[in-house]
Amino acid sequence: MIKARANGLAVLPFGLFIREKGRLVDLAAKNRLPAVYGTRELAEAGGLMSYGPDGNDLFRRAATYVDRILKGARPSDLPVEQPTKFELVINVKTARALGLTIPRSVLARADLVIER
Repeated sequence: MIKARANGLAVLPFGLFIREKGRLVDLAAKNRLPAVYGTRELAEAGGLMSYGPDGNDLFRRAATYVDRILKGARPSDLPVEQPTKFELVINVKTARALGLTIPRSVLARADLVIER
């Protein structure tokens, strides 16, 4: 990406990327490459920002499935659902390190603004 002079990076929420979050975030920072990630953990690890399904909400919703199955519902009868709650996390410290200014209107829409 550096050789191709990429202006930014979008990282999908795959298990490998989450597992290697420290390494991935460090490489993006070292190469001054703004990156948006699909999970909150990468923004919390120092990535610029993330946007994706709210993991806590997904777990809460999964509990309703477990409850229904334990009460006798057949898993094959339960509907498949898509995430309905998404979250935007912005790491202002990383933005400053990259020389970026995040507009106040965007910060106001964020679910979490990391300033440390």
